[in-house]
Amino acid sequence: MYFKFILVFSYTLFLTEFAWGQYAPPAGEEGSTATYMDSSIFIGWATDCYVIRGPMNASDPGTGLATYGMPSDATGNAGDNRVVSLGDGGIAVLSFNYPVVNRNGPDFAVFENSFSDSFIELGFVEVSTDSVSFVRFPAVSLTQSDSQVNAFGNMDATLIYNLAGKYRAGYGTPFDLEDLIDSVNVDISEINFIRIIDVTGSIIDSLASYDSEGNKINDPWPTPFETGGFDLDAIGVINSTQATGFRQDLTEYGMIKIYPNPCNGYFMLSTGIKEKYWVELFDLSGRSLYRIMACEEKIKVDLEGLPEGVILVRVVTKKRVTTVKVFNIKTMK
Repeated sequence: MYFKFILVFSYTLFLTEFAWGQYAPPAGEEGSTATYMDSSIFIGWATDCYVIRGPMNASDPGTGLATYGMPSDATGNAGDNRVVSLGDGGIAVLSFNYPVVNRNGPDFAVFENSFSDSFIELGFVEVSTDSVSFVRFPAVSLTQSDSQVNAFGNMDATLIYNLAGKYRAGYGTPFDLEDLIDSVNVDISEINFIRIIDVTGSIIDSLASYDSEGNKINDPWPTPFETGGFDLDAIGVINSTQATGFRQDLTEYGMIKIYPNPCNGYFMLSTGIKEKYWVELFDLSGRSLYRIMACEEKIKVDLEGLPEGVILVRVVTKKRVTTVKVFNIKTMK
């Protein structure tokens, strides 16, 4: 009986310590939604950032506010070794040269600077058309809330959904505006502002942050350092009005034309370019499907064996980089 008890106890401890949840796993694992910072899927980055700092320790405001980094450190590309720390409950509002828009798949990704797959500092994500009315993405945290995750404690990404900071540095957490299609006071075809709010992480009732299902969100706390709270690296734009040249029978962006679109197993690419240029196709997760070099003004691009649905086409010349969506309906239902 004693031996059986030990086995049951050990198995229960194993499940508790190494729990697997229902959501996407860390970067690099099968099924992960993590999007690498250098992926060609990104067509732009936040250009302006306003920050309201939170305290280093919400239970002891006298310790002062988080101070690390500058708001401008959250603009531009991810992975430049610059971040801005928000502190407990701190807020960052970011804007863009072109509005973020709702298209197939994720529309933007938020980058934090975690040093590992299990040290996770979380943030809520909200969007706005007019900078007045913000709508929050529905988010879920299934991490236990019986004991506090300590300042350098480990967490399981598969228990977390739609919270920024889920992935390690260099990998963005993607967000799909389609999740907010029924929201009022926001136009998901014109998002001009994205707001990140640090999840305090404390399980103390008076300090706790709650997910959309009413669960306390437990993450490393307290973090009484100048780098406390969510460390915002960047927001990468996947879909914006900068590249929305899609029409039913023709996609045109400057001199570049793609037709037919939607297509059925192939499309014609007309560039008007008489020198060498690159054409790369990739899926919505940023995975390159193939890359070719061309020098003709018009080429045929065969999609045989490539995924159904949306394929992103990136054309790189000496003067510009253009990304356009193609709808492959060959097997699309």
